[in-house]
Amino acid sequence: MNPADLFSHETNPVRLAPGETLFQAGDAPDGMFILLEGALDVIVEGKVVENSVRGAIIGEMALIDQSPRGATVVAREPSSLARLDGPRFQRLIQQNPFFATHVMKVLADRIRHLDRLLAQSKNP
Repeated sequence: MNPADLFSHETNPVRLAPGETLFQAGDAPDGMFILLEGALDVIVEGKVVENSVRGAIIGEMALIDQSPRGATVVAREPSSLARLDGPRFQRLIQQNPFFATHVMKVLADRIRHLDRLLAQSKNP
């Protein structure tokens, strides 16, 4: 199941036009997002590190640990997203074990990706 399917009836999605910024690195966390449609670029220090498509989870780390945003996220094409604040996120992970497991998988994948990048930079 794609996480976007859980929000197929979202009544108040966040909408972005191409080139519009969802949030910038350093911003205070105000929730996480599920990409319902469209495409986003995740940018760290001026470099696109991820191309997000339907079902992508965006901004979960800042929501979980209340740290400033670590990346800038910009719409590559018209996009809509479901926004989850802390209480909504907590309810969802309690009510839907699939979603909780999926968030953990996304975090693990991002750590593994970072590990590979670090290994490559040590062994050019």
